[in-house]
Amino acid sequence: MLPEDSGPMSYHKFYQFLRGSMCHQFLLFIIYLSSFRDVAALEMSFESTRMASVSELASPPTTGIFYPIDISPAVIPPYPLPNESLPPMYPTFPTTYEPRLTGKCPVNFSAISNILSKTASDCSQPMAMIVGNVICCPQFSSLVHIFQGFYSISSDKLVVQSAVANDCFSDIMSILTSRGANATIPSICSIKSANLTGGSCPVNDVMTFEKMVNSSSLLEACRTVDPLKECCRPICQPAIAEAALKISGGESSMTENEDAGQGSSRVDILNDCKGVVYSYISRKLPSEVANTAFRILSACKVNKVCPLQFKQPLEVITACRNVAAPSPSCCSSLNAYIAGIQKQMLITNKQAIICATVFGSMLRKGGVMTNIYELCDVDLKDFSLQVYGQQVAGCLLRSFPANVIFDNTTGYSFTCDLTDNIVAPWPSSASVSSLSLCAPEMSLPALPTSETMKNPGCRGVGLEMMVPIFSLFLFSAILC
Repeated sequence: MLPEDSGPMSYHKFYQFLRGSMCHQFLLFIIYLSSFRDVAALEMSFESTRMASVSELASPPTTGIFYPIDISPAVIPPYPLPNESLPPMYPTFPTTYEPRLTGKCPVNFSAISNILSKTASDCSQPMAMIVGNVICCPQFSSLVHIFQGFYSISSDKLVVQSAVANDCFSDIMSILTSRGANATIPSICSIKSANLTGGSCPVNDVMTFEKMVNSSSLLEACRTVDPLKECCRPICQPAIAEAALKISGGESSMTENEDAGQGSSRVDILNDCKGVVYSYISRKLPSEVANTAFRILSACKVNKVCPLQFKQPLEVITACRNVAAPSPSCCSSLNAYIAGIQKQMLITNKQAIICATVFGSMLRKGGVMTNIYELCDVDLKDFSLQVYGQQVAGCLLRSFPANVIFDNTTGYSFTCDLTDNIVAPWPSSASVSSLSLCAPEMSLPALPTSETMKNPGCRGVGLEMMVPIFSLFLFSAILC
């Protein structure tokens, strides 16, 4: 309806109002249609591929090339090989049950239930073998130390009595397996019930220990262990070593034991006494604090050594000895050899540096002088267990202590680090004795430039694909 004053100007104003209103409604309608189209397209894509949600659930980071990636089986598609055994990272859920205890171990296990659960998760049935060196065994060793200290909390002893050591160890394993842990942990980690007893260490009670050791200095050194400094500028480790040496009776006492034919070497006695020192620390510190400290100390130890087994690379040496430029036969032989290494286990980024150097030194000893890592696009992550999906990529664990996380919805997950294509370091000589990850000049190899990231090589994979790939399952010997 027009206003009473309906002259030409009024008609013009009304027309402008009407046109603006219609444009506004038309734009809203277009926006509505576009949103509806997006929803329909997403739904159709899901129906056709059943994998469209992977990119939404795990999109690659836009910045921070070293940011960790959480591997979670929640985004894994239905396993395509129903007749084959499930690979270790496929979302399996442990069957939990009430453990059957011997009733002969005088310990209230509920007081250390959190540490037991953490150990069961870190040593879970499908994961124990592939993370044994880096995650499972360090955590299981920490549990043994903590139990040893907790067992003697109401007495003056720092060790478990030999008469009940087998029963207590059996109860520990019963609880762990009832929570989904792998039953073969003792053999995987080379830990047995005798580790609870103090072995050949001559001191096993609190009173004697505190007379011989400056316990306040020991606890101060190990109460808060710095993961960034402890491995290269240790504080807790030398404190433990000094305490172990003191309670072992010193070198003269160990020599007397050997002369007396008691069969315990100096190394055995020192190691047993270190176990007693760990027990004392566990007794005095909260279990979570002690566990954190022990895991950091274990990380320092495992990151000094390459845990992989290398066969003599004769075929690689033959194919690559006189190569000076990219060679299909050399790279094919090298890739075939590394493919065998990739079936062994997950390793850390520091271990990968050592492993690449060790293998490179083997090749140099055989006469391969050219940096074939660079020629054949071999990266650090190629030395670790592989995950696969649309592409193939390796997973390197952090050098800091890590845990396997269990969730009732997503299953098992853990964190991968170093997700970019860092070229494996080629050794400067055939010797690895000079390699040190603590030297001031030592650092990780240079990050890849934009050019190198555009050309991932015959076996590389771009950063854009990394996150979705890590959401898929791992290679294992089961599939070979």
